[in-house]
Amino acid sequence: MERTIFHIDANSEFLSWSAVKLLNEWPPIDLRSVPSVVGGSEQSRKGIVLASSIPAKQLGIKTGETLYSARLKCPELIVVPPDFELYEDMSAKFFKICNSFSPLVQKFSIDELFLDYTNMEPHFGPPLEGAKKISEKIKSELGFTVNIGISTNKLLAKMASDFEKPDKIHTLYPDEIKEKMWPLPIGNLFMVGRQTKKKLLDIGIDTIGKLANCDIEIMKKYLKSHGELIHKYANGIDASLVTTEKEPYKSISNGSTLPRDISDKGELLKYALSLCEKVCSRLRKEGVSASVVDVGIRFKDLSYCSHQKKLLKYIYSTNDVYSAVKDLVNELWSGETPVRAITIGLSDLVSNEYQQYSFFDDDKSKKYEKIDGVVDELREKYGFHCITRASLVDDKFHKNVLKYQNPSMKSYL
Repeated sequence: MERTIFHIDANSEFLSWSAVKLLNEWPPIDLRSVPSVVGGSEQSRKGIVLASSIPAKQLGIKTGETLYSARLKCPELIVVPPDFELYEDMSAKFFKICNSFSPLVQKFSIDELFLDYTNMEPHFGPPLEGAKKISEKIKSELGFTVNIGISTNKLLAKMASDFEKPDKIHTLYPDEIKEKMWPLPIGNLFMVGRQTKKKLLDIGIDTIGKLANCDIEIMKKYLKSHGELIHKYANGIDASLVTTEKEPYKSISNGSTLPRDISDKGELLKYALSLCEKVCSRLRKEGVSASVVDVGIRFKDLSYCSHQKKLLKYIYSTNDVYSAVKDLVNELWSGETPVRAITIGLSDLVSNEYQQYSFFDDDKSKKYEKIDGVVDELREKYGFHCITRASLVDDKFHKNVLKYQNPSMKSYL
């Protein structure tokens, strides 16, 4: 049976979601209608453009460039800080609306998803009509626009949604591939990144059509299994299904560029503990434990080194992870060269449902696991910064990183 698949992509998601929030404040302003960007904190040395409005893009402002450079292009540029709690909330509401049109919805990223519309016509009309209903519902209830691509498989639906933006609905059925997809530049094909694009251009393949009509054996010889994959994609072939099963995490990590270069180990460990709080919170939210802990440090001179530690058991407690992180920091850093950034990663993940416990697990670890559970519940209800560890209650640390301004803030040991 031929399926009908939608790919639904929020337009300029971070900028749009910040714009929706600001429209409810005074004075109201729609960031999407003026040169504006969502940008990181320059004070904490993360001053880059994360998302930009169409007027800003028209002035040549690009994602990833520094705010300093962006302001040179537009001195009147409006810059708003990112609000990741807002983005997660908007993403969940976006997903929920789409789920009301089909039981088969697969999240692809925070701002895009696949929806299997097969057999939904009796409820919401033909595909174009159903797509329009989804688009209008998102616009009226959440205040932002989406692009929707329609086809018979996920690959073609995703390619279709990347056609003209914003607030558009496009089709790309198999009989439209030659007309709509093949003339596109090779870099537009899904899974053709910068390096693959360069290799293809070197042998004269500059459009998707040329790749589609190239001998597959040449592609397999030149790019091995990836060459075979993108050759199939160029011909619109994709057998993957929309699934509600969550893609398992292979690793979870969190990193931070520090507000200033740090030479004091005690201060660095406070930042490390703050990162452990966040990465372990994600670990527990996913219901998994890790047995490999990795720490990476970037120094003032931009050199980088990392170490990892294989543990004898699987852990998800913040205290257990932090204990391993401290050991790795001590291995990596003597304190001679100031540290610019630090990253903490957890891997070799297993579901807590199948985790084996040892008779020798100490009561202290179980106690900390229970405390972590209570803290997670509080943060889920009142926000991440509603509670913090007593060891992190430090005026300078709060000012530089956490910026907690919550008078009812509690602390725990």
